[in-house]
Amino acid sequence: MISFFKQYKGFGIVFLILSAIIISIMYSILTPKKVLPIYQPTMVNAELVDSTLLDTRKYHKIADFKLLNQNGETITQATYKDKIYVADFFFTTCKTICPIMTDHMYKIQKEIKNDDEVMLLSHTVTPEIDSVAQLKKYAKLKGVIDGKWNLVTGDKKQIYELARKSYLAVKTSGDGGPFDMIHTENFMLIDKKQQIRGFYDGTNPDDISRLLDDISTLKQEYQ
Repeated sequence: MISFFKQYKGFGIVFLILSAIIISIMYSILTPKKVLPIYQPTMVNAELVDSTLLDTRKYHKIADFKLLNQNGETITQATYKDKIYVADFFFTTCKTICPIMTDHMYKIQKEIKNDDEVMLLSHTVTPEIDSVAQLKKYAKLKGVIDGKWNLVTGDKKQIYELARKSYLAVKTSGDGGPFDMIHTENFMLIDKKQQIRGFYDGTNPDDISRLLDDISTLKQEYQ
């Protein structure tokens, strides 16, 4: 009996290796890949959705825009062509959630700084205060990498409409005052087709980890 096993020892090892490979392949085939949802206005808290979009169930995308970044450069949708990006809304004089959100954006920047496929975009909700010069000062303070992370300012109405009608990220209708855009703590993950693929609490470290995982998942769609 012992001599029999010795005779077929090599065959047994090869058989075990092949079996392990086949099982691994079958597991990979049968295990569904994670796919991120494509968020539509009907899937989001109605407080964050403009009344004109409440019944929108498909084809929602981020609208075209034209804003200025911390270097006075014009930033448009073309800047983010073929890019995955994380967007948020903030203001430089905020003393509550914005510093935490900005620190978490900085953490994301560290993780994706060498990844040409991923960028960041932060919109001020107080453009009358956050001039290009103010954004530049803030960018230097917070370690913003030019070309990777744009802090943008511009026409308040355009920024408001982007927040309310594109990113679904503010709760008020706007009364024209300097602080009328009450932004949320949300970070939005945007794909290469300008679609929202995720919402994350920008003040929550666990959500930041989830966001980074979802960026990796989203990148697999383009491989």
